[in-house]
Amino acid sequence: MRIMAIDYGDAHTGVAVSDLTGLLAGHTEVIHSRREAEVLRRLGDLIGEYGVDELVLGHPKNMDGSLGPRAEKAESLARRLEEEFSLPVRLWDERRTTIDAHNILAFSGKNAKQRKKTVDAVAAALILEGYLTFRKNAT
Repeated sequence: MRIMAIDYGDAHTGVAVSDLTGLLAGHTEVIHSRREAEVLRRLGDLIGEYGVDELVLGHPKNMDGSLGPRAEKAESLARRLEEEFSLPVRLWDERRTTIDAHNILAFSGKNAKQRKKTVDAVAAALILEGYLTFRKNAT
């Protein structure tokens, strides 16, 4: 079973796809587009290419757990993804994933310009890793 995690942003969307066992993060990439239709098109390509069975979408809650405009935007995208691809979509709390992704890249020696190119893919990989760990522990 392959699972795809999505870190949806205004201009960049990070994507991470698990391996076939659904235990490890595999392919990652960043979709550089502000247009939802373009993001959906590329996600569809990846879903087909990797045979994705489930989607996990980052749900950007506020630090106090409340929901704001960005969370509402993610919820709207979740509905579109379900309609478009007929796959289950799980909203996943993504608090701190972008901060953690920046820290990981900074620690690895990437400067700010280099981090900007890949931070969304790393954030998606962190969302995927958290979800895969949750699934493993729930069984």
